[in-house]
Amino acid sequence: MLTLDKQNALRERYREANPGWRPATEVYSELVQRAINPASRLLDLGCGRGGLVEQLQHPRSLSVGLDLDFLSLREHRLAADQDPLPRVAALTERLPFRGRSFDVVLASWVLEHLSAPGCCFHQIRHVLKPAGVFLFITPNRRHPLVNLSRLFGRLTAIQGSLVGMFYGRQRTDTFPAYYRANTPEGLERMAKTVGMRLTHLETVVDPTYLSLRPGMFRFAVGFESRMDSSRYIHLVGQMQRC
Repeated sequence: MLTLDKQNALRERYREANPGWRPATEVYSELVQRAINPASRLLDLGCGRGGLVEQLQHPRSLSVGLDLDFLSLREHRLAADQDPLPRVAALTERLPFRGRSFDVVLASWVLEHLSAPGCCFHQIRHVLKPAGVFLFITPNRRHPLVNLSRLFGRLTAIQGSLVGMFYGRQRTDTFPAYYRANTPEGLERMAKTVGMRLTHLETVVDPTYLSLRPGMFRFAVGFESRMDSSRYIHLVGQMQRC
C-alpha cells in the first residue's frame, strides 16, 4: 500500500536526485500565495475536510468553504477552530453566491469530478470579481495512469476497491471521476468559452503514483523520464476573468 507518508518519502528521494523539482502541491500553493492578499475574498470549492486553506493564514471572515458532502463539511478541520471557517453545502453547478463576490476561487482536486464542467466554469466566472482569478490543481487526463483510472471509474465499485487497496483511502472518500476538464487544450478551450483567460498552466511530473510496490520506484522514474511533458500527471493552473 502506498500511504501518504511513503509517497512523501519517495518524493524527497526524487527531489534529491532532481534539484529544482517540486511536487504539484507546492507549485499550486505558491501560485495561490501569489494570487491572494489580506483583503481577498476567497472561495474554496470542494473544500472537503481541509487542505490548502488551512495553511494560508488568510482571514476566515473573508473565506468560504463549499462542498456537496455534508459530512466532510461537518468534519472540516477548521470547523472546531476558535475562528471557524464558514462552510456551505451546495453544488458547484449552482453556487449560492451573488455575482462578483470573490477575488479568488480555488479548486483542489475538484475538476476531475465535474460531470458538467461547462456549467461549473460559468458559475465560477459569475462569482468572480472583474479580473478575479480561478486556481486549480487536478490530474492530467493524458497521463497513462489517469487513463487507467478513467477505465475503472466506469466501474465505481472496482475503482473504490483499488483506491483502498493501493492508496489506503476510505471508500467514503472516493468520488466518481469523469475527467472532462483535464487536458491542457481542453482547459484553454473551456476558459475561452466562458469568458476567462488561461493565464498559467504547468504540467508536473510525479513518479511516486506508480511506485505501488517496493522496488517499483526506479521503474517509475525511468518510465516518467521518457514521457512528453504534456502528459505529466498533474496540471496546475490559473484562469482570470476577462
